[in-house]
Amino acid sequence: GEKQAIVRKDRDDILAKLYAKHPEAKDKIAKAAGYGTFNNKNMNLFLLSTGHGYGMIVDNKGGMETFMAMGSLGGGVGLGAKDLSVVFIFKNADVMNKFVESGWQFGGEADATAKAGEKGAAASKEAGVDTGANLFEIYQITDKGVALQATVAGTKYWKDDKLNEK
Repeated sequence: GEKQAIVRKDRDDILAKLYAKHPEAKDKIAKAAGYGTFNNKNMNLFLLSTGHGYGMIVDNKGGMETFMAMGSLGGGVGLGAKDLSVVFIFKNADVMNKFVESGWQFGGEADATAKAGEKGAAASKEAGVDTGANLFEIYQITDKGVALQATVAGTKYWKDDKLNEK
């Protein structure tokens, strides 16, 4: 459908931005179990002013696409940036499947990483993120640039049944 096409185009734009700043991410995604791209730019496009963003998870093995939504947990911490894109790189298929099937919620304990954006890339250590870095990695792309983050604070993710209708 039309919305799916928009989300796919977003994915291509987001990955292009990511690769421009972090060329090594291309290799990481190629080797990963799968990846996800999300952004909150197109909220108005879907005639929702509810603070939802949209995205998709791609399973590298079978190429299966799952469309998902993202939203802020009370107070909109997670979607504070006007133009926020998030790329998940799943190194572990089980973790990816759990994300797709059960959705995920990143609570307030991750606020420190969200604030890291104010200090720029220096605050996110390139060398690798401790939390779950062996299972997945998250890149955040905002108007300020691209950062490798541990988690995305105040955000929840869930499968969007309407978008997944063929």
